[in-house]
Amino acid sequence: MYNYIIFDIDGTILDTEFAVLSSLQKLALEELNKSFSFEELRFALGIPGEVALNKLGITNPFQSNEKWNRYLKGYLHHVKVFDDIKDTLVKLSEIGILAGIVTSKTKIEYINDFVPFGLADYFKLVVCADDTKRHKPNADPILKFIELSGVDKSKTIYIGDTKYDMECAFSADIDFALALWGAKSSIGINANYILQNPKQILELIKI
Repeated sequence: MYNYIIFDIDGTILDTEFAVLSSLQKLALEELNKSFSFEELRFALGIPGEVALNKLGITNPFQSNEKWNRYLKGYLHHVKVFDDIKDTLVKLSEIGILAGIVTSKTKIEYINDFVPFGLADYFKLVVCADDTKRHKPNADPILKFIELSGVDKSKTIYIGDTKYDMECAFSADIDFALALWGAKSSIGINANYILQNPKQILELIKI
């Protein structure tokens, strides 16, 4: 039985794909004078912004990441909490199952992009990108979470929507569940569990 559920944010709790990729398209056109499709930019989902920009070939990733965050604000009306997430978090809290977050968002991005949705109180511990030197898919973010929380790895599971999330979890020696409502496909992802709906998270605590 799992007694600690760790969540990713983008693509797992929040549906941010359109906003993130649209604002990145705008930035890439400005910085690289090149138009990219969503599919070409999808690699950026699930890793820190500066890392994604480096991979894209942008030479001033720190400044460009700040600009990307400014552009993102213009698309925030497209961001929403996935259906059934809040009800699931409420139920987990009611039955005493702890919830936490490991995200590639920085602390300021977490405060600006996540806290306004009113879900922060459901999470006992949050590890952000600036809490570790190495990031997903490296194990360090989850290992940091384990260190700070003192949880039993065998009773802890990470829920995310990308291959980076899976690799991070497995490298840290904990189980992984794929949030198919955000991932949309399980191709190339060898998760312990594939969840069609957030309510299925409640079934994990019985396994």
